Formats: sequence, structure tokens, C-alpha cells
Amino acid sequence: MAVETRTVARDEEDMRLDRWFKTHFPDLSFGHLQKLLRSGQVRVDGGRVKSNTRLAAGQSVRIPPLEEKPQPSAADYLEAQEAVARGEVPPPRPRATGAPDTLAAPAVKRAVADDKDAVFLKSITLYEDRDVMVLNKPYGLAVQGGSGTYRHVDGLMESLRAEDGQKPRLVHRIDKDTSGILLIAKSRIAASTLAKTFRSRSARKVYWALVPGVPKPRQGRISTYLAKDEAAERMRVARHGDDEASHAVSYYAVVDQAAQKLSWLSMKPVTGRTHQLRAHAAHIGHPIVGDPKYFDIENWPLPGGLQNRLHLLARRLVIPHPRGEGLIDVSAPLPPHMQQSWSVLGFDASQYDPIVDAPET
Repeated sequence: MAVETRTVARDEEDMRLDRWFKTHFPDLSFGHLQKLLRSGQVRVDGGRVKSNTRLAAGQSVRIPPLEEKPQPSAADYLEAQEAVARGEVPPPRPRATGAPDTLAAPAVKRAVADDKDAVFLKSITLYEDRDVMVLNKPYGLAVQGGSGTYRHVDGLMESLRAEDGQKPRLVHRIDKDTSGILLIAKSRIAASTLAKTFRSRSARKVYWALVPGVPKPRQGRISTYLAKDEAAERMRVARHGDDEASHAVSYYAVVDQAAQKLSWLSMKPVTGRTHQLRAHAAHIGHPIVGDPKYFDIENWPLPGGLQNRLHLLARRLVIPHPRGEGLIDVSAPLPPHMQQSWSVLGFDASQYDPIVDAPET
């Protein structure tokens, strides 16, 4: 493949560069794209860029020769044949005389995977219309790919690619071990509109968490600067003016408590920084139960009946519809490990949530 240049389309306005590449080159890994960006082989209007660079309609993207997709193995071919024999997928269309048969096996195998992925996505869909989907992302499923991550929501979306070639797009992200609400746009226009809504802070997000102890005061505002701690792969509380430090604001309120041992918090992030709620909970001395990166209370015994998994749920999202047709207002149920903890502690998930009307800034 030779070097080529593509022009950013009107409906790709404001799309992140990494997502643009994922749309046009779905087989290109994120890691390989990063290498191309660091070496300056990918350029926009002749300039060096980063993966989070937002594109403007009419810009030119330089695309170097990309790695080719590996050819299927004999095992892949046999698996595809067995899938046809079991009746899981129809046999491939007859090829023209003299045409190679190397594409028949991967096509069938991909059809099997797509069907299973589509069924799974439909099973976790809380709301859907012609423009958006709202998923109830389970614990442990990554939103995007990365080093060693092969199954993720963005990849599963390939199974829902429309006849016109458009694939549903991520609008925002939540951590791999966070459960709950994840908003998906079904077109580029919807994705662009919803992304602008998130950046303008017009979306109302409510999270539920379980933490040790009882915060004082019982309802409050957390305002810090956060910066990446690359060595620890986490965020640290920083000072204003520190390199790459961003202002982060969250509200919290105690919904219920189990004596003085544990508290059910409702949390509302005003800004959208990486690991914001996890870092803020730890900052006030009440890290979220099961958090492998931020739980720093030494020798704290996990109460019996609770699983050592991150107890953080993206509970509710309220956001204007991208077509201006009122509000999308969706809530996610507790994931199994949190439902188990709520039952053990006697918490009622139908209780009034005190954080809903917290101020916006």
C-alpha cells in the first residue's frame, strides 16, 4: 500500500483522529497508530498530530503504508467449515470460476462472530432509537482496545455496522471495571452533536459507589487538579500549574450507611477527567471498595459477603437528544457484585438519590 491522502468529510467534523482511523481502517491497531503518530508518518494538513486531535471538515490526512491484516490459518478454515456444518451460518456464496477460496473461511468466521456480538450487544441495551443506543456495560469489559485487550465495546460495534458502512460510535468512555451507562451514537452526526454536549457539560451523570467509613460532611464538593502518574498508571492530585494538570470537580452525597463501616455514595462528576471519581474518593479518605489502583487503606478487611471488585456504577445519564427531541434519561441497575453487596448491607436501591439536584459548577 502506498502513501495516500484523504479529506475529512463534513459529517466527520470534530471527530478525534484515532476514531477517524478506526472508522476508515478498522483492522489498524491502536498501538500501531500510536507508533505512526510518534514517528510523524501520520500528518494532518502537513503537521504532526496526536491521537486525540480533533479534525475539521476539509482537512487532509496523510496515511502511510499500513500493516496488512494477517491471512487466515488452516485452523481458521476448518473452524469456518464446522460452523457451516452445524448450521450456525449459511455457506459462503459460490465463487466465480478460477477465483481463489482464501476469503471464504474468514468471511464465514467473521459472520459467526458478528452474530454472537450483535446478540450480546442487544442483550445489554437499555435504550435505542434511530440515533443512539444506551448500553449497560458489564464489569470487566473494556470500552476500547489497548495493549493485551482484544474484546471491547468499540470492537463489538463492528457487528452492528449498517448497510451504508457506518458503525455505531463511542460518545464517551468509562473504565473497564466500572459498570453501567455507556452512550453510543449510531451516526457521525449524532456522535458529533453528543460529543459537543458532553464538552459543554450539558449532560447530567450520576454514579453510585461503596466506600469505607462515612464522609464528613455527608454531602460536599471536591475540587482538585489531577495529572497522570505514568509510573503508577493512575491519576494523582496535582497543583495548579503542574504539567498536564487539569481542574476536576465532583459532588458527592451519602445515600445510606452501614453503621460507621461503609457508605453508599451518590457521585456527580462536573468535569470528565480520567479516573476522576476514583481519585476524588481516595482524596477525601474514602476510596471506592475494590479499587485496585486507588484503595490505599492498609490492612482494611473486606466485609464478609462482599466481592473484591470495583464498586462503582454509572447509574444514570440525562442528556439532550441529538435531534433536539427532548431528553434521553436512562438508569442502569446494579451489577451482580454490587447487588450482592447492597443485599448484604440492607441497602434499598429504590431509595431517593440526594445528588440528582446538585449544582452544576
